Amino acid sequence: MSLNNEQILEILKTIKYPGFSRDIVAFGLIQSIDIKDDEVTVKLTIQTRDADIPRQLYGQIREALENMEDIRVAQVDIEIKEPPQAMGKKPLKGVKKVIAIASGKGGVGKSTTATNLAVALAAQGLKVGLCDCDLYGPSVAHMMGNEETPYVDNNDRMIPQKAHGVAFMSMGLLLQDDAPVIVRGPLATRYTQQFLEDVAWDFEGELDILILDLPPGTGDIQLTIVQTVDLTGAIIVTTPQEVALIDARKAVSMFEKVNVPLLGLIENMAWFECEHGKKYYLFGKDGGHREAKQLGIPLLAQVPLEEQTREQADQGLPAAALKPKHSPTSKIFTELAKTFI
Repeated sequence: MSLNNEQILEILKTIKYPGFSRDIVAFGLIQSIDIKDDEVTVKLTIQTRDADIPRQLYGQIREALENMEDIRVAQVDIEIKEPPQAMGKKPLKGVKKVIAIASGKGGVGKSTTATNLAVALAAQGLKVGLCDCDLYGPSVAHMMGNEETPYVDNNDRMIPQKAHGVAFMSMGLLLQDDAPVIVRGPLATRYTQQFLEDVAWDFEGELDILILDLPPGTGDIQLTIVQTVDLTGAIIVTTPQEVALIDARKAVSMFEKVNVPLLGLIENMAWFECEHGKKYYLFGKDGGHREAKQLGIPLLAQVPLEEQTREQADQGLPAAALKPKHSPTSKIFTELAKTFI
């Protein structure tokens, strides 16, 4: 039985592109198939910065072809190209670095982390901005202790509010009392773009770092940001429990697919320490540590569950605003902020 291209293509259709449900033929990666008697050469081109992807595909294609009875020699040639920058992806005016704080799951303390990191960075002498991108559950304004409505300058740009040395913007500044945000995806995307592009982040000079507090998950708002903003990197926040880690992996996967560098992982609510000094691992022990090792990214910090941190957030005074000797959480974020200088 003589081999033909259709047979080879059917075999190649069984090979999925790593991380996707579509196969390599559907993605249009196959450039040519050369058949000479019982020898087959498959050539494909992929655009990636991840060295593991061509390595995985090479092995899978070779194995699939060599398992065919009529093939004695299987060759796989892969041309690797640098992926183009996403359309519309650009740096923000007046901002040197943009760091996204993300999680796959809500309730892991992502906004608390973003707020404390921003305040700790400002305490190191950096010019810092904080953008609350969680339109449906904005909490940054309350945590920062300033809920005054921002004004618009002569260039129709919103001037962010300031607290604890940080310039910040949040939908919470634009809402009255407990009014909910009821908008569909396209309008949420537009609001997000306005917060990033129509806010005068450089109203007091160029920012060293802008922290983006992303909503949980991998929906429209997150995709808008990673596809339009030239992010310096992303930090993943999770608790040690497996339920949170499962969703954290999804956030990691999203950033990897759009070539956003992962700066590391923060394990929040790592333990609770009672007044006698004993630690209780309420959500499991070292789950974030193991996950960071498995993902090959740094574990930036393990933050304990502290009543003081919750009280400070409710009062609009982030724990990082306290002196490190007065708060374990403040000490952790102060040390973390020093690594960004």
